[in-house]
Amino acid sequence: MAQTVGRNIAAPLLFLNLIMYIIVVGFASWNLNHFINGQTNYPGVAGNGATFYFLIFAILAGVLGVASKLAGANHIRAWRNDSLAAAASSSVVAWAITALAFGLACKEINIGGHRGWRLRTLEAFIIILTFTQLLYVLMLHAGVFSSKYGPGYRDPDYGLGGGPGVEPAQKGTRV
Repeated sequence: MAQTVGRNIAAPLLFLNLIMYIIVVGFASWNLNHFINGQTNYPGVAGNGATFYFLIFAILAGVLGVASKLAGANHIRAWRNDSLAAAASSSVVAWAITALAFGLACKEINIGGHRGWRLRTLEAFIIILTFTQLLYVLMLHAGVFSSKYGPGYRDPDYGLGGGPGVEPAQKGTRV
């Protein structure tokens, strides 16, 4: 049971973040499409000087977040050191871009002006995702330091022979 503590906490967080990142991609792409078409008077678009940059980083964060969650799902399934490295590194990159989008969302809120409900919803999702993605990154990296929360680096049967045709006496012996 102690070996699955990290997996039991990281899996629901991974699923929640995946759904939220998909929603971010949808809202950001819709807003950016209308913003590029010059339909800033369309209900839900408008914005201010920071809106265009915010939308670009929101889409980038969403796409990287979804890709990061695919690597994370592979890690949750395999629960090995090699999958931990891929999931942890991609989640850090996704969190960094999400943090940049978070800063632009704060700037956009600070500037003010008319922002439609879709833009305000996108800002809220980015703000929430910044903290939930950070929690997910910390959960993955807890597995690096303790085998209670992840596979750890001292997995005793990792890399040993044991394939078909290998006798038990040959396991662990060096050639």
